[in-house]
Amino acid sequence: MDAVAALGCIVCRNLGYGYSPAIIHHCYAGRKGWRDNMLVLPLCPRHHNQPLTPNVAIHAGTRTWQRTYGTEADLLSQVQALLVEVA
Repeated sequence: MDAVAALGCIVCRNLGYGYSPAIIHHCYAGRKGWRDNMLVLPLCPRHHNQPLTPNVAIHAGTRTWQRTYGTEADLLSQVQALLVEVA
């Protein structure tokens, strides 16, 4: 998870903002909603859970957020490819 966080926020990267410090977001992983430490995205606080910016934080409106920034699955694929590049 440290290597994932070190990538910086994946949304900020995709928007062309450059590096922004990230915290870990555990992706939804199934019907029971359990979280898997291998299914994580690096997100800055604003894109993770900051409630002051509706539809910008994934926890403030997941469906709208994913339509705007990409699905968790798509972003996970991108993060995994980035991890291979830096390894």
